[in-house]
Amino acid sequence: MTYKIAVFNGPNLNLLGTREPETYGYDTLATIEKLCHQTGESCGAEIEFFQTNHEGDLIDRIQGCRGNTDAIVLNAAAWTHTSVALRDAVTAVSLPLYEVHITNVHKRDAFRHHSFLSDVSVGVICGFGIQGYEYAIRQAVVNLSK
Repeated sequence: MTYKIAVFNGPNLNLLGTREPETYGYDTLATIEKLCHQTGESCGAEIEFFQTNHEGDLIDRIQGCRGNTDAIVLNAAAWTHTSVALRDAVTAVSLPLYEVHITNVHKRDAFRHHSFLSDVSVGVICGFGIQGYEYAIRQAVVNLSK
C-alpha cells in the first residue's frame, strides 16, 4: 500500500543553506525535498512537499489534507512557538502529526523550548539536521502499517 504523507515547512526555511549556516547547516530546502521524495519512494509513501512564509497558506494546506492524506510531517519553524491557529488546524484534520526541527530547539533560546504542536504530535524529532525529515517519514509509514 502507498501512503500519502504531507511534508510542510514554515517561514524562512526557503533560506536554508544561506541563512545562519552555523546553526542550520548548508543543506537547502531543495536538498530536503529531494531527501523526502527519495525516502518516500524507498518506503512506500507518496510525498507532498510545501513551504510557505504565510501562515494562512500553511493552514489552508493542512486543512486540505483532510480526507486525502495519511499523515503530516511538519517543520513549522517559528510558528511552532507562536501559533495557536496552526495547532487548531492540525487538530481539526485529525491526522497523525510528526513535528520536525533541524536544530535541537531545547539548546537554543528559551522561547523556543515551548511548542504548541508537541502535545498533539505522535512524536517530535529535533537536532538531527535534515535527517529528521527522513526519520519522521519512515516512522509515519511504520505507524500507518500497523
